[in-house]
Amino acid sequence: MTFRGVAVPAEPGQSIAAALVAAGITDWRTTRGRGRPRGLFCGIGVCFDCLISIDGARAERACLVPAADGMRLGDALEPGGTPEDDGDPEPGHTRHTAAAGHTEEDGDGAPS
Repeated sequence: MTFRGVAVPAEPGQSIAAALVAAGITDWRTTRGRGRPRGLFCGIGVCFDCLISIDGARAERACLVPAADGMRLGDALEPGGTPEDDGDPEPGHTRHTAAAGHTEEDGDGAPS
């Protein structure tokens, strides 16, 4: 598979996140607006720090998806994402992702 055009090896059964970390890649996206680095955090699909684009599909959790030959990996928001999709909440504001019931305050990944 490739991440931002660079080949990343993976072992059979390894998640995308595990393969990236094994290859020395510890962050693969940044928080909305403030640009804080994010990568693997919980490793079990509870948080959303490991979001990544897989073959153009945005915002997949890298810790839950098995690595496979030929995958193209990139930032969680591929080019063409709208500015509204890429902005940290202002300090003191809470963002809620309804689909997953996840709340993130101030872009730090900590649930409220």
